[in-house]
Amino acid sequence: MAWRAAGKKGTFPSLTKALSVRSRYTAAAATKFALEESQRTTPVLVGQVQGCFMNAAQWKPNCTNQLTYRFPIRSFHASPEMLAWKKEPEALGLKIQKKGKFKKRTKDSSPPVEAPYVPPKLKRAASSSLSDRTVEIFEGMTTVELAKRCGVPISVLQDILINVGEKVDSEYDPLSIDISELIAMEIGVNVRRLHSNEGAEVLPRPPVVTVMGHVDHGKTSLLDALRLTSVAAKEAGGITQHLGAFVVGMPSGASITFLDTPGHAAFSAMRQRGAAVTDIVVLVVAADDGVMPQTLEAMSHAKAADVPIVVAVNKCDKSAANPERVKVQLATEGLPLEEMGGDVQVVEVSAVTKTGLDKLEEALLLQAEMMDLKSRVDGPAQAYVVEARVDRGRGPLATAIVKAGTLVCGQHVVVGAEWGKIRAIRDMLGKLTDRARPAMPVEIEGLKGLPMAGDDIIVVHSEKRARMLSDGRKKKLEKDRLRRKMEAEKLGLASESNLEDEEGEVEEKPKRVEMAIIVKGDVQGTVQAVTDAMKSLDSTQVLVNIVHGGVGPISESDVDLARACGAVIVGFNIRTPPSSINQAANKAGIKIKIHRVIYHLLEDIGNSIVEKAPGTFETQVAGEAQILSIFELKGRSKARGEDVKIAGCRVIDGRLIRSSTMRIVRSGEVVFEGSCTSLKREKKDVEAVGKGNECGLVIENWVDFEVGDVIQCLEQVNRKPKFISSQSGAVKIEC
Repeated sequence: MAWRAAGKKGTFPSLTKALSVRSRYTAAAATKFALEESQRTTPVLVGQVQGCFMNAAQWKPNCTNQLTYRFPIRSFHASPEMLAWKKEPEALGLKIQKKGKFKKRTKDSSPPVEAPYVPPKLKRAASSSLSDRTVEIFEGMTTVELAKRCGVPISVLQDILINVGEKVDSEYDPLSIDISELIAMEIGVNVRRLHSNEGAEVLPRPPVVTVMGHVDHGKTSLLDALRLTSVAAKEAGGITQHLGAFVVGMPSGASITFLDTPGHAAFSAMRQRGAAVTDIVVLVVAADDGVMPQTLEAMSHAKAADVPIVVAVNKCDKSAANPERVKVQLATEGLPLEEMGGDVQVVEVSAVTKTGLDKLEEALLLQAEMMDLKSRVDGPAQAYVVEARVDRGRGPLATAIVKAGTLVCGQHVVVGAEWGKIRAIRDMLGKLTDRARPAMPVEIEGLKGLPMAGDDIIVVHSEKRARMLSDGRKKKLEKDRLRRKMEAEKLGLASESNLEDEEGEVEEKPKRVEMAIIVKGDVQGTVQAVTDAMKSLDSTQVLVNIVHGGVGPISESDVDLARACGAVIVGFNIRTPPSSINQAANKAGIKIKIHRVIYHLLEDIGNSIVEKAPGTFETQVAGEAQILSIFELKGRSKARGEDVKIAGCRVIDGRLIRSSTMRIVRSGEVVFEGSCTSLKREKKDVEAVGKGNECGLVIENWVDFEVGDVIQCLEQVNRKPKFISSQSGAVKIEC
């Protein structure tokens, strides 16, 4: 009823006008004058509306008159501008679609653009990138952290945990380091174990010293003088061909673990393993020989492993010794010597006269004291395999050096891809012991298979866990081998396609034959060294294929394998096979080569490769002759042929062969090449004419001889590759 009184005081027209200006439909079309008037009248209207509630009975007739007379609108908030928009939208600049059928869209007659196909981006990285990734794992890491490091979802890791048989309630529960490695191997990434010494007993330990240097520079003789034994006399040829480890007690009472590495070029992997496990490297250089290739290689291995170097200048008792020249050479190669302001100690010693050994001991102990060597002595052990071999009675044996912890007899261990339970532990003197402490070289017995030199030894708590880790590592190795093989095949196909010329012609490849070899050795390290050395003899004509490499004597299975693939059996530092195996090999036509010195082995294999190589055919000048006179035969019958010209020559170099091709050279230019149809000496047909003799010859399809022309005899020669052995021991096949 209060609103009915609004019409009495003229409120309705003013209210309608104000509301029409502030309408949301016509805000853009309102003028400045209308806005000012609405601002002025709106407060007044509010007061009028409040007063209207006092006399509500008068609102209804006035409101009705206003609605029907001046503003015929249908709703309270409507306005004249709104009604105008409904009737004439074009006046306000609006376009409204009229009723009726929709207008058809015009078709584009231009041909479609051929866009190249863009494959969608993969959500996960490729498997090759995962296989190249290495993640660090440790004891007690969670599933969330492992998934983040491996770059895979947590659900993938949870599925692997179920397959492994490990029960984990939450992704934040800690995992053992063995389970983490199993999961990472299943994903396809490489792992590196991190071990913490927190809460463990850490005590000082003896230093591990590796003796490195060039072949025949006196490394083993120096160690003989230190431990008063003779090892080099036991080695075939007087050179070290194994990686030996032993503990030497010094006169001062301290003990040092020494590793003796071979210096021959074929044993580069052994030197690299020695530098990886050592604390100090003793670089032995002969005072009369100086710095040699293996000396530089040993320096590079030590620098790569970030191991300090102590230089021992040996053979200082010889008359041709010049230690100062050795020091200058080492400084030139970038080794900071102590005498020149660096930190590398240099000691002059003699293994024969045993002089300077006390200074060498003092230098090693001083370097070890500066390094403050300590290791964890309790808890599971961590060890490193330096050598592995097969014993006829004891089975696979691994020579290892303990890096941390204590290795106890009866523990389950995983060595590389092999596993086993330690049956016996022996020191380097062959004595049985029940445990091995840090920096102690020992020989482990009880492995199920032969590990690779350089593998890590880890201790697990059960046989089941050891089997699982061993199987997982074997699968990972097989996957990596297949992946490398596929990549090599792809690279081979790519290289073949690149050999095509720009014109589309394919160059003719030289024929390449394959030489299959089976290698058997006494220890794993020498087998690897011999295998790598033979692979270096690979050439463009002969492909050296190492079919199999194993440790132990030659067996019947090796003969059967060699018969199947036509291989040569090479034995290094093993005993001669029994007569039954020799007879079976001779019957099958298989060669067995047994050697004890690496020099003789590589030379024998190199000569065999040269014999097997097909060689390349080249054109060479076998002889030269000079034309002295020309004879012409005319008036011959039709049966004997047309007239011919004979070149009377004297052989000035080599010899002329009738079956060879002749080349005519005039004033240094080749004018003709053709075959010889007749070669006579003193009216007799001959096959060849030597140097200094005179002869007459006829060349097919050529009669334009001139006195002074040079006739060259050309022959095809099969040039075989050459076997080259350098002074440092490096070998290669030069084609």
